[in-house]
Amino acid sequence: MNDAVVQLGFIGLGTMGYPICRNLLARGHSLVVFDANAEAVKRLVSSGALAAASPQDVANRADTVMVCLPDTDAVRNVAVGTSGIVNGARVRTYVDFSTTGPAVAAEIASRLAERNISAIDSPVTGGIAGAHEGSLTLMVSGPSDAFRAIRPALESISSKIVFVSEIPGQGQMMKLINNILSAAALAITAEAVVLGVKAGLDVDMLLEVVNRSSGRNSATAEKFPRSVLPRKFDAFGRTDIIYKDVCLCLEQAEALGVPMWVGNSVKQLFGFAMSQGGAKQEMTTLVKYLEEWAGVVVRGKDAPSAVEEREGVLDAIVSPVRSK
Repeated sequence: MNDAVVQLGFIGLGTMGYPICRNLLARGHSLVVFDANAEAVKRLVSSGALAAASPQDVANRADTVMVCLPDTDAVRNVAVGTSGIVNGARVRTYVDFSTTGPAVAAEIASRLAERNISAIDSPVTGGIAGAHEGSLTLMVSGPSDAFRAIRPALESISSKIVFVSEIPGQGQMMKLINNILSAAALAITAEAVVLGVKAGLDVDMLLEVVNRSSGRNSATAEKFPRSVLPRKFDAFGRTDIIYKDVCLCLEQAEALGVPMWVGNSVKQLFGFAMSQGGAKQEMTTLVKYLEEWAGVVVRGKDAPSAVEEREGVLDAIVSPVRSK
């Protein structure tokens, strides 16, 4: 373990946080962890982590505390709440891998600075696969000396680190711009592919052509081949998370006086998915609402049949009941 980091703490052991922690442990870092999900903590303890009783307990036992949480309320509570990191006796550096937006990052940085705790906002991109592979891209902003001290730990989970600025929140701004582009790519790809299927085009051939042409984007290259065409809908993040990021980006645009006509349309489409019960579903399930309107299904040549897909859903619902 690098001498610059005596002890690491980590809070938030979800779909991104858990594999990040596994990579930190695998690369020799000592880790104190906390999550409301006791089972997630237990699994990491079995891999060598130490369990903490609260965010403050983590901050009492670690020099650097990292968090990866789903929304701004959770981040605020963990960072500056009553039993939060701000009240820790040992912590000197706070690192946020969440996507909270520039305003919240600046607010928390200011609150932590009152206790001589340096705040680094370091939102990540690369998805669940990147978290497991240790190949995330990090967009870092905050004090450069604090960044240099924790860089060895960050290199354990990433293949690319971009130091954006010393200004708190600029890493968050970079992430929001990336995510609204990603969301827009998914939204327009869903519309275009459903149109192609409705017109009678073979969807595998359609994506092959697009991915060799100017229409190629992250959805045509990754999300549709991995998640939609095989009808798995399990490879990427949830709809409510990407919707939250789009809203945060539009809030910043409004504050800065920048018009976002396309961005607002993207928000409306994902908002419709949210209103139909899709909030906790994987984001590529957005295509299902367009399929329903058009009366078609986007199904690749190697996907299960419609009957097999329905049976798979039924098994997923029934099997936990049978196992009790």
